Amino acid sequence: MQSFKHAVVFASNLVVATVPIAAMAQSQDYPNREIHSICNFAVGSGADILVRWYSDRLSRLSGRPVIVDNRPGAQGNIATDLTAKSKPDGYTLMITPGSSTLAAAPHLFRKLPFDPVKDFTPVTTVAKLSFALAVNASSPVNTIAELRDYLKKKSGDGAYGTGSNTGQVAAELFKEMSGLKTQNVNYKVTGDALRDVLGGQLDFISYDITFLSGQHRGGKLRVLAMTSSSRVSAFPDIPTLAESGYPGFDLTPWWGVVVPAGTPRPIVERLASWFNEITNSEETKKFLSNVATDAFPGNAELMTKLIRQDTEAWGRFVKLGKIEPE
Repeated sequence: MQSFKHAVVFASNLVVATVPIAAMAQSQDYPNREIHSICNFAVGSGADILVRWYSDRLSRLSGRPVIVDNRPGAQGNIATDLTAKSKPDGYTLMITPGSSTLAAAPHLFRKLPFDPVKDFTPVTTVAKLSFALAVNASSPVNTIAELRDYLKKKSGDGAYGTGSNTGQVAAELFKEMSGLKTQNVNYKVTGDALRDVLGGQLDFISYDITFLSGQHRGGKLRVLAMTSSSRVSAFPDIPTLAESGYPGFDLTPWWGVVVPAGTPRPIVERLASWFNEITNSEETKKFLSNVATDAFPGNAELMTKLIRQDTEAWGRFVKLGKIEPE
């Protein structure tokens, strides 16, 4: 009987010991096939542009194909849920606006199919940017004050379009601070929102400056103000909302990389090293500057801290904007 107990203990210890050994072997061989990079938003969106840049550079460093898988919808929740439920082996990752898809989501949706903290392992931060409010370039509106006055003259205070948590909160805060009741229209495809603001169905749109920068430079849209606390270096002449009569207005989203919870630590560290190498390259800094975004390298610890801090902050934003969870 005693020898049987010893055998059971030995077998149990053997199983426990083989787990890290297996993970180590898996990590040493990583990657040995293609990696799937999940994108929360549609092809051609500002998010898609950034995800494809990093995915292409990751492919070069890893020596394996990195396939971008766009899963737009539900303000990013569809892609986030897919990532959460993927196998934690390093072959599925998500380059995402974490301040929105992870920190804001619990406050904007009554029920999420994933846990923004427990279901993911942060890898590292990569960039930070601003959102902005923009109108059709042919509009008579040239400033945020003019937009407010213009909307107040319209039935129901008009309508705006967005396609993300951050875009919605930014516009809703603007509405609340302006005393407006402007209708919110959520879009799955960014191009549809652009079409409708150009066609007159929308009075303004609230999107990331990565997408809006090209439309602004191309003369299709006029960006009125930034949501960040300071002006964007690529557009020094465009004021912030705080400068435009909305003191204390500060939404500065950041981007990061996550993998499913349980992904082996050596793989997470290898990915973090690669992503920081990409972010710190002069090539990437130039690219980010061109799309009005700043490099923001970091690590898993920094990203974990940001998720927790922003989850608390977004709770305040949602209450201030009087946004009802969906």
